[in-house]
Amino acid sequence: MTPGLHAILSFLICCYRLPAVVYSLWLLVMNVKFDIHTCYYHVTFTAALLWILCNRALKGQELSQLQVSPTMSTTTTASADESLSLPSLFSCALSSASDAHHLSSIEDETQSLIQSSVVDLNSVSNRCKALTLFSDNETLEDIATKDLVYMFVPYVLGEVIGRTRTIGVRDRMLKLSESQAHFHTFMKLLEDYDVLPEEDRKLYRKMGGGGNMTLNDAAQRRETKISQYRKEKELRSKVLDVRARRGHAEIASPNNIDLIASLLPKEAPKVGRGNHDAAAPDDEDDEDEDVAREISLLLLRLIWTQALSQLDSMKQEMDLLRAGPQDEALTSAASDVRGERGAAAVDQTWRLDRVPVTGGPDGRGPLMDNQGRPLRPFTILPSGTAAERARFQSEVFRPDHRLPTMTMDEYLEEERKRGKFISGGGAASQEAPTTDEQLTMDSEQDGTRFADEKGEEKRVKDEKWAQFTDANPKGSGNTMNRG
Repeated sequence: MTPGLHAILSFLICCYRLPAVVYSLWLLVMNVKFDIHTCYYHVTFTAALLWILCNRALKGQELSQLQVSPTMSTTTTASADESLSLPSLFSCALSSASDAHHLSSIEDETQSLIQSSVVDLNSVSNRCKALTLFSDNETLEDIATKDLVYMFVPYVLGEVIGRTRTIGVRDRMLKLSESQAHFHTFMKLLEDYDVLPEEDRKLYRKMGGGGNMTLNDAAQRRETKISQYRKEKELRSKVLDVRARRGHAEIASPNNIDLIASLLPKEAPKVGRGNHDAAAPDDEDDEDEDVAREISLLLLRLIWTQALSQLDSMKQEMDLLRAGPQDEALTSAASDVRGERGAAAVDQTWRLDRVPVTGGPDGRGPLMDNQGRPLRPFTILPSGTAAERARFQSEVFRPDHRLPTMTMDEYLEEERKRGKFISGGGAASQEAPTTDEQLTMDSEQDGTRFADEKGEEKRVKDEKWAQFTDANPKGSGNTMNRG
């Protein structure tokens, strides 16, 4: 073996193992036949390797003194993640997911938070499987209250993955399928542990495990949602009460992820020489264990219902994506449009000028032909007057039938005025006085102005009747005695 090969071998091995330094020193001392260049090589390589090993030792000492923060990013190494406790790691994942929930999914910051949360949630899921927190041989009573919160891990995974930004129809369908798989895992876990009541499980089986829904099932599900919404208000108030007693920060409108995070146990304070009360047992948390377990089970049922709704929405989105154009069709259509535009640009060099089209509302030709078909794109703008805009707005949300414009009493009064009702007749009409009798009775009321007016009216009437009888004696009009 040549001296140069010895030196190179020593350099490569010494990057990882210390005995190679001893090997190089032994070659330097025992190999007296090497010339001055070989010795120079060995001394240089040995010094460089010793410097590398010293730096590695110092860096390892600095890393061992670092304290791991509970809010560190999920881009750290696997060894750093393993140093976190399971509640702290789950809290980091929920914190990133909650921050991403309040941001737009198209932002780069949101996608960074989503990827960080997915990595942490996968680590939490792997740890739960390694610790065997949930087993087929156990029942719901066998699970500790502090471990119920880890049942939400598949749901949070499905929720976060569903907000992942995708490019193209195929990528979106893959993400939807992955999110659906996590939701089904969450729902299957609750069904295995009998967390759900019998009516909810019947609804789940009728829907085919989150599949197609008939009209009857939709009506039943609406009733379930109404009752579940009432329970949600009670649940949220209880959760916020427990959060306040446990010292969590108040949130104006907490989402599902914030409610899940409130179920995580709060870290116990450190015990020092001047802090003897911190080591005392937390009797208040022991008393709240039953309340916390009840809240956890109610929250599991609530989120199960919401996951069921999300599965229906995802199924509808998948149907729309399958029915719509795929990525290849969109790419070919875009290339065809670009090709047509390029050909049109080339054709402009030899085509004749078109005759300018005039007319229409904007002077660029008519909008529609004689059959009512549009000839070119146009935009319907709102009217210029406020009265017409208000009229159009009032005509948008209204029933599809004509509403009444008057009441029944008003309609009957209008019909009476038109003479469509016959009044009088019968026994009441026979007993009622005639006009002459009524006029005579009114004129006999002495001492009143009304009686004087009626008396004068009766006198005029009698005088006219007398003049008529004088001008027309009896039998003068019927000389032939007919009738």
